[in-house]
Amino acid sequence: MSRRTGKPSYLLDRPGRQQRHRIRLLIGAATAVIMSGVIGGLIGFSAGQPTPVEASVADMRESEAKRDVQQIIELTEAARRTGDQLAPILLAITQESEAGRAPEASRVRDWQQTMSQLTEQYANPPSGMTATNVARGGLRSAVEQAAIAVDSVALAAVSPATSRKDHLALAARQAALATTTWSVAATQLDQINIDAGQGHQHVHLDNGGGPGHMSPDGEAEGAGG
Repeated sequence: MSRRTGKPSYLLDRPGRQQRHRIRLLIGAATAVIMSGVIGGLIGFSAGQPTPVEASVADMRESEAKRDVQQIIELTEAARRTGDQLAPILLAITQESEAGRAPEASRVRDWQQTMSQLTEQYANPPSGMTATNVARGGLRSAVEQAAIAVDSVALAAVSPATSRKDHLALAARQAALATTTWSVAATQLDQINIDAGQGHQHVHLDNGGGPGHMSPDGEAEGAGG
């Protein structure tokens, strides 16, 4: 009788052993999948987080934005106070020039004192965002031009009658330029108030305007905020 060849029975895989082997393989594969997912999630989370430098820059920009809003509010309040003092002076200069007469010396001295105070208020402005600096610079230039107009009126008051009219005409032109410059700055201030969430804020002078004068847009105060 021929002899059959093959593995001895003790070397053959038993069904229970094969099943345990398959289970270990499945557990190993599942563990690998879970670990790869966890690692991938950690990498993705880390990649989505700002670096210390980026976080510092973001904090700095947020701080600057808050400071700029406060500066805009303060500048708007200052512009309203300035406008209340400035508009009557510029209007009077125009009216006196049109009438061809110089104001009384005491009145001119009062104007000069007021303009000196206003000029001082805008002499050392704080540094802010570019748009805010532009508005502030425009208001300051308007105040300085108005101060020159007042000085021209003072010069006209002591000038001979033959040249007084010319000095008054020059003062009126300077007053008109101050009004126009203020209106441009006021329009810029209105816009940055809207951008800062404060809505429309109109600080234009109520003195009739002049060539190149920019008028308020007619929107209600605070609208668009």
